[in-house]
Amino acid sequence: MAGGLKEVRERIKSVMGTQQITKAMKMVSAAKLRKAQNAIVQMRPYAERLNRMLSNILSNLDGDSNTSFGKARVVKKVLVVVITSNRGLAGAFNTNINKEAVMLINTKYGEQRRNGNVTVLFIGKKGYDFFRRRFTDLKFNTDYLDIYDRPAYENVSAVARELMDEFSKGHYDAIEVVYSHFRNAATQYPTVEQWLPVPKLEAQPGKVSRKKADYIFEPDKEQLLESLVPSILQLSFHKTVLDTQAGEHGARMTAMDKATDNAEELLKALRINYNKARQEAITTELGEIVSGAAALES
Repeated sequence: MAGGLKEVRERIKSVMGTQQITKAMKMVSAAKLRKAQNAIVQMRPYAERLNRMLSNILSNLDGDSNTSFGKARVVKKVLVVVITSNRGLAGAFNTNINKEAVMLINTKYGEQRRNGNVTVLFIGKKGYDFFRRRFTDLKFNTDYLDIYDRPAYENVSAVARELMDEFSKGHYDAIEVVYSHFRNAATQYPTVEQWLPVPKLEAQPGKVSRKKADYIFEPDKEQLLESLVPSILQLSFHKTVLDTQAGEHGARMTAMDKATDNAEELLKALRINYNKARQEAITTELGEIVSGAAALES
């Protein structure tokens, strides 16, 4: 019985140590979440409005411009950008993003995959760790794994410019971004966004036609699009990284909070078991003493 009590005591000590770690990780994630949440909340309305404006402009050009970023092509070569975190202990956060990327490749780009024309670019290590163990028929680009920990605009925009250059040269006919859309600390969901070519605005359901916007370009159209389109695309790409970072910290904070609660429940059960075992040991010892005393008297 003494050995059993020792094992329970060691288990209680181990769980308490784990609980201290999960509490600390929760507080660290909460602090990081506040900063990341402020960044994405401030950027998102601006980025979404610019994206809508860009889609609207390109939708109304009717091919009357030399910009290639809004022109759809026959999709032969595809680049899928997978944005995940570098660290785990965030519940199913990274797994959900990776599964969304796999679904995109298998459903939308199954033919391109069979032809060996799908390349996956990773920002964050967890995506690469997932894909390299499971897929041998995909091409991998790991040049920007460390960008996730360096999310400053100048770093992310450099990646975006490189990808735009690859698209313009015809190395890829479509570029899709898979990331986590941050809603709040408890809710993040994987999202697929067609980055290039810029998707055109579709007519809303129930409306037969959409009026064509009459834009006045100043300076001339080509000069404006040459600077405007890349700037908006870089900002949009930066938003996906910030979205994923906020989602990671929210998911980790939630996971560590649940882990702390589970540790507390486990401690309660272990303490009850320990007290029961100790009471049984005391009762057994008392019984042995009484039995011994009775034997001496007889």
